[in-house]
Amino acid sequence: MRVPMLDLSEQYQTLREDMISVLDEVMGSSRFILGDNVKKLEADVAKYSNTKYAVGVGNGSDAIHIALQAAGVEAGHEVITTPFTFFATAGAIARAGATPVFVDIDPVTFNIDPSKIEAAITDKTKAIIPVHLYGQMADMDPIVEIANKHNLAIVEDAAQAIGSTYKGKSVGELGTAATYSFFPTKNLGAYGDGGMIVTNNDEMAEKMSVIRVHGSKPKYYHHVLGYNSRLDELQAAVLNVKFPHLDKWSEMRQQNAANYTQLLKEQLGDKVVTPVALENRRHVFHQYTLRVEKRDELQAYLKEQGIDTMVYYPLCLHIQPVFKELGYKEGDFPEAEKAAKEAVSLPMFPELKLEQQEYVVSQIAAFYK
Repeated sequence: MRVPMLDLSEQYQTLREDMISVLDEVMGSSRFILGDNVKKLEADVAKYSNTKYAVGVGNGSDAIHIALQAAGVEAGHEVITTPFTFFATAGAIARAGATPVFVDIDPVTFNIDPSKIEAAITDKTKAIIPVHLYGQMADMDPIVEIANKHNLAIVEDAAQAIGSTYKGKSVGELGTAATYSFFPTKNLGAYGDGGMIVTNNDEMAEKMSVIRVHGSKPKYYHHVLGYNSRLDELQAAVLNVKFPHLDKWSEMRQQNAANYTQLLKEQLGDKVVTPVALENRRHVFHQYTLRVEKRDELQAYLKEQGIDTMVYYPLCLHIQPVFKELGYKEGDFPEAEKAAKEAVSLPMFPELKLEQQEYVVSQIAAFYK
């Protein structure tokens, strides 16, 4: 049996007629930049996130960068984040001219450990970026408390977590701003790049709207250095077709996660560590990530059996070559480094079939036996 990491073909066939219709409408209108589709998506995502504003931008990486700039992050500042995440998180900090400062993770959730944050704060610290990894929000209450105490901005990196909640609060409600990615593999994915920033902060929303169009307001008058980073009208049209299905897809992901967990417990017991969805949080399972022994050997074996897996992420950010001048070394963040050696993500998408999951788990069991 072939089990891909992600298969978008069934989703497309379900939505095909609507997709063709809206794309034809956009092309017929000849309105390709910041048109009605972008405005509709911004309004819908803001409402969904329980925020006043949403600003569509070119991609999830730019979303973080623009949010940091709007929060006043610049050269000489430091921004605290996790070393166990995709490069874009720390890359955006560096692109803003600031210095990434890493702290270790909670081994249960893979998210930033709030108990480590305060010790990393200096007089240069301007913001904190908690990453809601794999679809589960970080422990936000202590992070908000620390940020308020030290007058720091919080930019939530929710690239993998649209629809997740923490104690009934949505992504974006607790931070200064939150950023989404609409990369095609995401829970709400475009047919190309796209991103969005949500916030309840009036000043932040205005700044971000200006920054995304070269810092221009009114047109051709530039008061800040901005970027050409706008959510494309065609991609917004695609996302508008998909958006009403998001909660249903999240529920399907949650059911798939429950299936995996039950099957793994039945066949492997405690041989592998399954994901934990913490109480009072809605985990939307962008990824279903295990901790395992002999991770690389398991991956190779599963590949031979026709099963795709992915490692998110094999090399922590603090020891990436591009950040060598920061002075970190291997061993500085043992929990993150341990996760990088043990974590493996199994195929996960709403349309994943139970028989595919049964095959995946049976092959994992066969490997360890």
